[in-house]
Amino acid sequence: MDTATLNKRLAAVESRRDEILAGGDEAQKIRRLPDDLVDKLVDDGFFRFALPEALGGEDASACQTIEILEAIAAIDASTAWNVMLGSEINAMAAGGMEPELAKKIYLDDPKVVMCGGGGPGSTPPRAERTEDGGVRVYGQSTFISGCHNATWCFMMAPLMKGDEMEVDASGQPIAKMWFMHKDQWEIIDTWDVAGLRGSGSNDVKADGAYVPPEHFDVDLVSLPAQHENPVFRIPVPLRLSYNKVAIALGVAKGALETFADLAQNKIPMMSTSSLANRPIAQFRMGEAMANYRAVRSFVMESMKAVEDELWAGAPHPSPEATQAARLACTHGANVCMSVVDSLHNTAGTSGMRMHSPLERKLRDAHGCATHRWVSHALYQDLGGIMLGGEPTPEFIGASMR
Repeated sequence: MDTATLNKRLAAVESRRDEILAGGDEAQKIRRLPDDLVDKLVDDGFFRFALPEALGGEDASACQTIEILEAIAAIDASTAWNVMLGSEINAMAAGGMEPELAKKIYLDDPKVVMCGGGGPGSTPPRAERTEDGGVRVYGQSTFISGCHNATWCFMMAPLMKGDEMEVDASGQPIAKMWFMHKDQWEIIDTWDVAGLRGSGSNDVKADGAYVPPEHFDVDLVSLPAQHENPVFRIPVPLRLSYNKVAIALGVAKGALETFADLAQNKIPMMSTSSLANRPIAQFRMGEAMANYRAVRSFVMESMKAVEDELWAGAPHPSPEATQAARLACTHGANVCMSVVDSLHNTAGTSGMRMHSPLERKLRDAHGCATHRWVSHALYQDLGGIMLGGEPTPEFIGASMR
């Protein structure tokens, strides 16, 4: 994505500010994005900007993706979370997909949106071969954000023959993300939370979902990548991390903007001047801005280092670059949560009211920071590596499916 295209994409975010605000309010009530907002975002190409140009996208880099998602999240985090997941899954699936099939999937349906991943639900997953070379998938996955918007869903399940798992030529069990059309699965309404309330991250259940033979080899991540953009060689754990911290950065950015506006206009009880004139508000605004900008710089610096290695020809990021980037993403999400906490507290009861944007941003900041790929628990893993421990596969930079 060149600079002009990035600026145009950021301008498109701002042009939809009113619709995003209104849709975000509605999403708090229905716990998913309203269809009219999704339609506008789809028509604007927000679920395609991370795709390669050959598949109708804008070929965004990791850093450009962070900028775009951050801009949306500064307005409404649930909207940004849906765009993040839809654009992320769209691009991940496209990365190694066989070119002719990819053209059919992405170009024949320019409005295609995908979802998937998640955790295991109450129904043990399994896939079984059919006589025509396809499979039937059974199972339930949790936390499928944006499932209401999606045409396709990826669900993890082992390939079974009776009670035994099938194995490949090397003797490894065959378990993969199966590519299922929306007429093959149902949404189970399980998403009733505080943070990221409007993300629609419900369960998805498959009860014999049919995957035809031509989609048997489609996976959420297929290697080697078919495209030059280094994004397609970034290991899955890091890719999931930088997309998540982008939302946290946006929430913090939006909180800073909201607090500045509130402080200029609020006259605290038993005071004759605005909150903006109080030393504590000035101190916390300065501290919060410094913390936000510091973690944002660390994220961008570390992700640029990853992309630089890949542009230079590395097959995957080095362990050092991977670990620095994972630390930056973890630190970013958790510091952004602290930034919002501080501003919310300084705003007093004005920030506590349910109609206050700061109240929602408080919940959303905590929602972002609890996500597995940026949660505080990762400090222990990374700190252990720094103290001489052996890194687990997700921290060595090699490709993980």
